Amino acid sequence: MSFALTPKTPAGERLYENAMALIPAFRERAAAADAGNTMPADNYSDMQANGVAAAFVPEALGGFGLQSVQDWITCIVTLARGDASTAIAINMHLGVSRGMALAYHNAQAKGSAADRLAVPLRAIADGRMLICATATEPGTDNLHPLTEATPADDGWCINGRKIFVTLSPLATHLGMNLRMRDDDGDHLVTTLLPMDTPGLQPQDDWDALGMRGSGSQSVVFDNVRVGAGGIRKLGPWGRWSVGMLMNRALANLPLVGAFLGTAEAAYELVADKLPGQQRMGRPLAGFAGVQHLVGEMDIELAKCRAILSAAGAATDRFLAQHETQPPTLEAAHRLMKDYQTAKWVVNRGAIDIVSKAMDLMGGSGYTNSHALARLYRDVRAGPFMQPFAPTEARQYVGQVVLGRAPEE
Repeated sequence: MSFALTPKTPAGERLYENAMALIPAFRERAAAADAGNTMPADNYSDMQANGVAAAFVPEALGGFGLQSVQDWITCIVTLARGDASTAIAINMHLGVSRGMALAYHNAQAKGSAADRLAVPLRAIADGRMLICATATEPGTDNLHPLTEATPADDGWCINGRKIFVTLSPLATHLGMNLRMRDDDGDHLVTTLLPMDTPGLQPQDDWDALGMRGSGSQSVVFDNVRVGAGGIRKLGPWGRWSVGMLMNRALANLPLVGAFLGTAEAAYELVADKLPGQQRMGRPLAGFAGVQHLVGEMDIELAKCRAILSAAGAATDRFLAQHETQPPTLEAAHRLMKDYQTAKWVVNRGAIDIVSKAMDLMGGSGYTNSHALARLYRDVRAGPFMQPFAPTEARQYVGQVVLGRAPEE
């Protein structure tokens, strides 16, 4: 495929090859998962068995040792060509496990408690740990979570409700952002909880138009107890900080790859089907209108691939530049701005590509039994992915360009 994303590092190459090997099985399972509104559990067993789920785990602990964000994006694009629901779900796990691996490497460099941090990474490599993640709540945004940790005798007590907790029906652990207030102020914090923690209540309420196999149910937290060291500060509640900007940009940029992968799958369906189709005894591929639509799809794919690949490469350079010196708030906003720009272009381009594929496929593609119908519904989830709704993204980009990045 023209301008296709390709891995840039040895770890990324290994990850890409293993992700490619999963596409046929993912496609076979996708229809049943979509129709039944269930998660294809075998997809996750396969990713744990072949190492995709342990992409960021250091090689010494049983993983691939991935560090490149660009290669992470390429992996998600590839998995989404098989099943977009699975791609967005495993991205949650990879985002959290990347943070764990980074903490482990930093501890090693400082000669501190790396052995303790190695325990969950080994569990991921062994297939004993699968992590879902959420930052979304109804009626608010990522900066203003209402789920809150309040002081308790033995640590903290968490109450609230999260939505779109993707992967949660199969996950062993849940990572999330929440609010915490103490004598030092009002804070955004993060925590990681076992899914069987008392008071953590999955709601089994996922029933969406698309991404039906993602398991993105709601979770209620009813007096969930966490130890004193069980939460970590990210920054001030309700205000952008370097930590929060980095956290959101790095977790969500690869997620855009799922929608590019969905568009690639639709394009492939059309490219495979059209050469054998005829109308009134004439090859359908010989009609000028068909040729124009296919050309437009190919050009749009090239544009989406180019900007997403460039965003991944720029993020890798940004991380390398700030490996020892944290970025300024302004620099972190520019990173978020570049992510929002890529998200805007790819989301709309992917929707356009799948829509054109539907036009070319005709009535057969409009039936629920056709794979294109699932892709058509799945790709529409892209614009809703946080942070910044479609009604907010362009304003944010303009604010950053003009030196007026929002504080909250």
